[in-house]
Amino acid sequence: MTGRTMIADKEEECQGEVAVEEDHHSSDDPIFDAVQIYFNEIRKKPLLSAQEELRLARLVKEGDFDARQKMIEHNLRLVVKIARHYINRGVTLLDLIEEGNLGLIHALEKFDPELGYRFSTYATWWIRQNIERAIMNQSRTIRLPVHVVKDINIVLRAIHELETNGADSSLEEIAEKAGMTLEEVRWVMQQNEKMLSLDAPLDIDPMLSIGESIPDDKNLQPDMLMENFEMENLVAQWLGKLNEKHRLVIERRYGFNGNEIATLDQIAQSLELTRERIRQIQSEALRELRNLLSRLEISQDMLIPGNFPSEM
Repeated sequence: MTGRTMIADKEEECQGEVAVEEDHHSSDDPIFDAVQIYFNEIRKKPLLSAQEELRLARLVKEGDFDARQKMIEHNLRLVVKIARHYINRGVTLLDLIEEGNLGLIHALEKFDPELGYRFSTYATWWIRQNIERAIMNQSRTIRLPVHVVKDINIVLRAIHELETNGADSSLEEIAEKAGMTLEEVRWVMQQNEKMLSLDAPLDIDPMLSIGESIPDDKNLQPDMLMENFEMENLVAQWLGKLNEKHRLVIERRYGFNGNEIATLDQIAQSLELTRERIRQIQSEALRELRNLLSRLEISQDMLIPGNFPSEM
């Protein structure tokens, strides 16, 4: 069932609050009316308690269709809440919601209620992944892998922060700010067919610059902070299954557990090992994590933020 079908049938709802003013006046825009009806309908569903969610999730695992529908309906607000963070990224809100709903359904199919965390925490990853991939696929003429587009955004944000005061930034400064090596920055910049000025207006919104369209992870809303806190706890549990050296390299390489993102060279210097040895340790650790996440039916994208190609 897609978002458009759900809107047409006036279905559903989800975790989190959707702040939408009710408009009882007629609109000349049928799409606006459909979205307004959808928002009004999904607000009517009460949030599930942890106990009710656990009961329904167990029934879903047993193949109960009614429980599946109820879990979806009571979590549609979560999709809208997340989708609103991606407005003005080249995809309409309606399409963002549709993609997010598909992620929600996929999350429900994969969710194991016995693992001990709330469904909304698990579903958030799948919803974001679906939405971000839709944006990346629809907003670029040349299709690039998801992790490459994320790398480009990281470099663009680094340039934006370095050049806030009008000064030009060197490649070395960009690499340090982005937490990459010079080779990685050069590679990322080569993948972007046209490095546009951060102050250039976007085709989709003349009032919005590229720099403004890149999400700023430093200014998260309280609900997003709570989701990140829950995810960080899960990540800590997974990393705890690695040996000390593997865990240390992954934590520093990807900025987990309060560490600054470090390059292979920086880690090699601090541990008094060669860069190649650190790369080998990183590959071994990622392989262990992939196997663990595969057993849990969790995408690696949920753990590794995509800041680097894994072998670079």
